[in-house]
Amino acid sequence: MGERCFLLLKTDGFILFTSLRKDLDFALKSDPASRNKLEILLTYSGVHALMFYRLSHFLQKRRLKLLARIISQMGRFFTGIEIHPSAKISAGIFIDHGMGVVIGATAIVEEGVIIYHGVTLGGTGKDKSAKRHPTVKKGAIIGSGAKILGNITVGENAKIGANAVVLCDVPNGATAVGIPAKTVKL
Repeated sequence: MGERCFLLLKTDGFILFTSLRKDLDFALKSDPASRNKLEILLTYSGVHALMFYRLSHFLQKRRLKLLARIISQMGRFFTGIEIHPSAKISAGIFIDHGMGVVIGATAIVEEGVIIYHGVTLGGTGKDKSAKRHPTVKKGAIIGSGAKILGNITVGENAKIGANAVVLCDVPNGATAVGIPAKTVKL
């Protein structure tokens, strides 16, 4: 039993470290104001929030749900970014100036996604289904204050304008703006 636990920690610890490295690399690539990985690691709240998330997600997968939520709320307190431990977030995303970002329990965020401050990946409040939050595909950019609500998909390399309210799927490579959001460019 002890050896199995050690192997789990060794494997998951490696995964956590690999995820952090990918997050740092993508932040350095995505933010023109960044100078080096050490500065990003020490000062970027989006990276800190992802570190709290990855630890809470690790605990959630091991059915330590209360501890996972406590770690998640600590992350929210320190960073102003709330990420539910059950969300599925790939390594290599960037949350820029993340204050006010909320990512719901069944949200999925693939690699290469940039999320700006004030973004909500939330549910509509009415749906009780297993998947009630958005899926954001690889390479998407979500502008400041955007609200993406419900079980919808933001396609690969799509762009969501600042303060848009997205209530339906956004195709790959499209740009969506407005309230409610409409596709303005394919």
